[in-house]
Amino acid sequence: MNSLKFYSTTLALALLMPFSACASSFRLTPIGTHVNGPPFNTSAAEIVSYDPKEERLYVVNAQGGRIDVLDIEDPTTPTKIATIDMSPYGTVVNSVAVNDGLIAVAVEAPVKTDRGHVVFFNRNLEHKKTVQVGALPDMVIFSPDGRWLLAANEGEPNTYNDFGSETNGPSIDPEGSVSIIDLKKGVSRATVRTATFTRFNHDKLDSSIRIFGPNATVAQDLEPEYITISRDSKTAWVTLQENNAIAKIDIEDAKVEKLYGLGFKDHKKRGNGLDVSDQDGGIHILNWPLRGVYMPDAISSYKVHDDTYLVMANEGDTRVYPGFSEEVRVSTLTLDAKAFPNAAELQKTNNLGRLTITKVNLDPDHDGDVDVLYSLGGRSFSIRDEKGKLVFDSGDDFEQLTALLLPLNFNASHTANTKDARSTSKGPEPEGLALGKAYGRRLAFIGFERVGGIVVYDISDPEEPRLLDYVNYRNFAEPFDFATEGDLGPEGLLFIEADDSPNGKPLLVVANEISGTTTIFQLDKH
Repeated sequence: MNSLKFYSTTLALALLMPFSACASSFRLTPIGTHVNGPPFNTSAAEIVSYDPKEERLYVVNAQGGRIDVLDIEDPTTPTKIATIDMSPYGTVVNSVAVNDGLIAVAVEAPVKTDRGHVVFFNRNLEHKKTVQVGALPDMVIFSPDGRWLLAANEGEPNTYNDFGSETNGPSIDPEGSVSIIDLKKGVSRATVRTATFTRFNHDKLDSSIRIFGPNATVAQDLEPEYITISRDSKTAWVTLQENNAIAKIDIEDAKVEKLYGLGFKDHKKRGNGLDVSDQDGGIHILNWPLRGVYMPDAISSYKVHDDTYLVMANEGDTRVYPGFSEEVRVSTLTLDAKAFPNAAELQKTNNLGRLTITKVNLDPDHDGDVDVLYSLGGRSFSIRDEKGKLVFDSGDDFEQLTALLLPLNFNASHTANTKDARSTSKGPEPEGLALGKAYGRRLAFIGFERVGGIVVYDISDPEEPRLLDYVNYRNFAEPFDFATEGDLGPEGLLFIEADDSPNGKPLLVVANEISGTTTIFQLDKH
């Protein structure tokens, strides 16, 4: 395979991690790619799951309204051998999960505020069962013991009809929820229960949990995004991305037990810098008077001794609908003179002026000016305990790393190669995440949605993760051409351990929604 692979692990570790000299040498190498496209930029490869018995990948092709089935018996030549047409079951295909030959697909309704479905197929791609779940099922996951299938129902308000206004709210706003499908008696006798958030409608919540939809209840405002399940299959944790929170769910009782606010990231703190402008004449990763709203997308979990740890990719997200948008640039705001005595300097376009932030909760004393600035996402990944307490955050590692290795394309977007384009909003935008065990170590793989590439950390010690590698299978050729740029927009990440791998080596599979490519990387230790 031909690629431009950008990494210099030794140099990067020396600059970012003081213990680099004793770090093991791990390398991700792209060994095979399957391409869906043209057209590009249509989510033709979004989420991916794996059946080790058949050595097949199941890839969400939202553009085609189907699941693509790839044979990876030879992982260097992934080959499409079949498709599952999902058009009879709904419109947008959002997620797929596979367990012991049972395939589960999340499909939203033609009207996205209506209840969606989870559709089950067997290994022969024969339809077995369709169950109704909540509005906009966005992610599905099997429990480790195979008994349960959980669906995160995001429940977004309508955007295609009249959304209303910031005063009146949307005309339709379904509640977010988590559907819990019990497969104990087999898929043909599957039952569904719903874990809802209605019990929190009148509770006083952690102040870092963002509840701000116009006239929305707490249950309407919470939007489940991604799920991880404990090793014993009893507990689930769900990211509530727009709300900067996670929920803990008792699976057996189908009950949301707790909501945990994730707090805010202090960008004035050393090691938490960020580049905030596309008009500052270069790469300037600096500290600023900002509070980062973590807003994680993907979440996964692992155990160390008897403790469970939650790993999250802090992408950031905003609500932008007709009639309501929370986005605003710093230059347009009236900053409080006491909180920001150097407001005029801060609001210059080569400083904070061009940065897109949220306008939610900027004026806690309600005197008409801005007292605090909240930026979008953490530009990092975090490790937390099972109650959401922060154990580790990667700080500004991601921007420092890409500045070092991609100086000509730092903070580029996934639809152009323009340097610094994403500095004004979320930077590299970490989104996809996978965990795995290889060579006796616990590893985390995080995908950068915008500039692209996958970063690898050793998280065996959750308090002191080690950066191991960064690979970007993207061409950065000019002029920009989707057909020749390589992998763009990594979305879904899947780790295949050596025992389940078709070639006996640990593999990482990445579905890239912009390029429509599904790329297989081999992980080696030297």
